[in-house]
Parts: sequence; structure tokens; C-alpha cells
Amino acid sequence: MSASTSTRLSALDAMFVGIETAELHMHVGAVLVFEAGPLATEDRGIDFDRITCHIEAALATVPNYRQRLKKTPGLRHPVWVDDEHFRLQYHLRHTALPRPGGERLLRRLAGRIFSQSLDRKRPLWELWIVEGLGGGRFALIAKVHHSMVDGMGGVQMLAGILRGTPNAPAPKPSVEWEPATPPGNYELLLDEYRHRRAGLAVLARRSREFLDRLKHGGDSGAKDVATGLLQIVKSGLAPAPKTSLNPDQVSPHRRFDYCHYELAHIKTIKNRLGGKVNDAMLALCAGGLRRFLMRRGDRVRQLEGFRILMPVSTRSSKTRKFGNQIALTIVPMPLHIEDVLERYQAIHESASEVKDDSHQAEGVALLEEVANVSSDALLRESVRLAGALRPFNVVITNVPGPSFPLYMLGARLKERVPLVPLFNHQALGIALFSYDGTMTIGFGADWNAVPDLHRLVEDFGAAFHELYELANKQETLDDGE
Repeated sequence: MSASTSTRLSALDAMFVGIETAELHMHVGAVLVFEAGPLATEDRGIDFDRITCHIEAALATVPNYRQRLKKTPGLRHPVWVDDEHFRLQYHLRHTALPRPGGERLLRRLAGRIFSQSLDRKRPLWELWIVEGLGGGRFALIAKVHHSMVDGMGGVQMLAGILRGTPNAPAPKPSVEWEPATPPGNYELLLDEYRHRRAGLAVLARRSREFLDRLKHGGDSGAKDVATGLLQIVKSGLAPAPKTSLNPDQVSPHRRFDYCHYELAHIKTIKNRLGGKVNDAMLALCAGGLRRFLMRRGDRVRQLEGFRILMPVSTRSSKTRKFGNQIALTIVPMPLHIEDVLERYQAIHESASEVKDDSHQAEGVALLEEVANVSSDALLRESVRLAGALRPFNVVITNVPGPSFPLYMLGARLKERVPLVPLFNHQALGIALFSYDGTMTIGFGADWNAVPDLHRLVEDFGAAFHELYELANKQETLDDGE
């Protein structure tokens, strides 16, 4: 083994470790469906050994996929250390659907896999290779802890195993990996003490500068941060209305479902009704959720305070840093508005306000900075308190993917369906992902609270047709992407 080393988790990454419970798993996931192509075997299976070698070579680009968590003694802040017992075979699982396999069976399998917590004693990821999917296809079901990756980071991570052309050369096997010796408790404690001592000195200096800038005025940046903090506190202290999607207790069991729409049709909606693709997708989500809640007997007209938690990526297109680079913002979703066009316009205005006039992201950045140089407990306990107060009803995340097809060892990726974790009092998470001309919506739900998840998929379909028909009656108002 080489010399000992460790990497301290950021406060945001550590928060996802700290708030996880047996019921609230903090892993993100995805179901990737491929045309088998050159990976098909004579017995109608998949060349698992070839995929294994391919992923093993790709691990050189994602070093923390060979690392496990370790806690600093006493202070309990998590760090990444090399797993001296790493075995790729543990993380790669090979299974098959009963033939003839179909989408329904794949959804059920994904739900069961997403219901299981990751082993904290090992690197926090699994990849299931699933045979038996009809139509000459197979699937990969990926599960990665949120402390390791966010939505955009997940897209970059896939670059290690996917290529833009079918004949692209596979990554060459790297030199045999040798783990570094995990640091001892004394070394971890000393490193954490040095980090916090240096961080508190920096924090004290920046606090004086920040207060001085506020005192003398004229600094819009300082005012924006202060405004953002007030917006966060106000949102967190005002509970969102309780709906049937906000139970008192969330179970560990998950249902998983998804639907697809042509991206060209989504762009037609935003071109005719105004705004951007994200506005059109939020309007689709609003229409689908409204129908679903009405079906369940919720009094939708009274849900004026319905809100979503919408992560916004702060990741640069050039950065290769792992972990989370996101800001969490709370956006009103006017389910109480019955008229489709009026509801669309209200969503467009509220989304624009959060993006242009709200300073929640700056406020969150300040909280993260303070937590990074002191203790992750600040952010962790803030999130726990906010969860208890129910500041939002549903998480909706939107991650843009590549607009061209991708391949793994010549097998074409047909679709990628994302999953986001659930939080306290939140039984539904919605994840949007665009790829190769298709917009995919992944639904992850608590099995007990949302046994009728398939009905939500139907309601989204009805909401889409409602929007698309309305858009076709309007003149084009292209506002760009």
C-alpha cells in the first residue's frame, strides 16, 4: 500500500450522509436501456465479462468509486479513504428478468433495488446488468450515494463508460490499482482540527468584510446574500400545504415508473407559450400533479402554497470535481389555478423570479461556506429542521443530457431514466432528463403512500396533451432554450 491519504467531504456532501435514515435512502439512481448489438451472446444473453473489463478500466477516471467513508473520531466529519478490500465484483451485479421481459418487470426490479440501502462499509455504489429485456435490449440499473455525485456530475461520470460513436476505442486497462493506507484516528483528528482552525480564521475575516460592506451600502452582492438568507428562512418557516403526497412517515419501500416525450414537442410548447424548456416541463409537472391530486380527493383549489424543491446546478462545464455542486431553491407551483394558460404564465413568472430576482442560491452558498470551514452539523441540522416543517411538497430536478446518441462498447443507449431520493414528509420525487431528442421523466415514490404511481404517469400524459393542444393554437414566441 502507498502512503495514507484522505479527502474531506464538503458540508453539502456530508449533509447527504448525515440525514440518511433506514427509511430515507440518500442515493440517486438511473435506469439505462441499451440495444444489445455487439454485446449480445449466442444464448441471447449479454457479455458480462466484457462489460466488467470495460468498467474496471473506466474506474481510473472516477477514483472515489474505490473509496469508502470513514468518520473523524469525536467530531464525526466524514472523509473518503481508499477501500483496501475493494472488489469490483461486489459492486457489479448480474441478473435477468423472466422471459419475455418487459418494461413493467424492469420498473419493478428497479423499485426493489432502489429500496435497498447501500453498504456504508464499502464504496457507495452498485451497478446492475439486467438481461432478458425484450426487443434485443438489456439494461443497467445504477445506484450511487448522493454524497458522491449530483445530477450533472452523474452525466459526467457516465462519460467514463459511454462514447459518442459506436466504434470508439474502449478505455485501456490502467496499471493495477494499489490502495493507499487509510489514515489513523490521530491523523484524521489532527487534519480536521487544522481545517477548522484555518477555516474559522477565514470565516471571521470574511464576516467582518461582509458586515462592513452591508454597513456602508452600495454593495449589491452583499445585499443579495443577505436577501437570500432571509428568503431561505422565510420559506423554511412557512410550511407548504399538506397533501396526500406528504405523509407523516415515509417507508423504505419504493415504486419506480417513467414516461417519455419528444423534446421537439416540448420545444413547441415553450415556443408557442413563451419561456424556456424548463418552464414547459414545470407546467407539465403542475398539470400532472394537479390531475393526480384531484383524482385522490385533495382539494386542489386551496393549494395556493404548493411548492417544489428545485436543485440548480452550480457546476462549471469544465470542472471535473466529484460530489455536489448545486444550490437548493424553493419554487411556487400554482396547482390552484384551473386555467391551463394562466397556470403556465404563473409558472413562467415564478421560475423567472427565482432565477433573476431571488437570491436563494447566494444564501445557500453562504450557509455552505460557513459549514465547510466549521462543522457540517450546521447544514445537516438546518435540513433536518426544515424537513420537519415541510417547506416544500415535491422535489423536481431537471438535468440536460447530450443531444446525440451514446454507446457502450458499440451498444447504443436508447434511454436513461433518472431517480432522486425522498426527504422527510415527501413521498414523491420527480427527475427530468433530456437525451438524444427525448425528454424522460422518472418518478420515485414511497410504495405505501403512492401505490397508484401508474395513475400519475397517465395524468402526466393527459397534462401533456392538454398543453400541446393549447400550444398549437398560439403564435410562436420563441424565447430560446
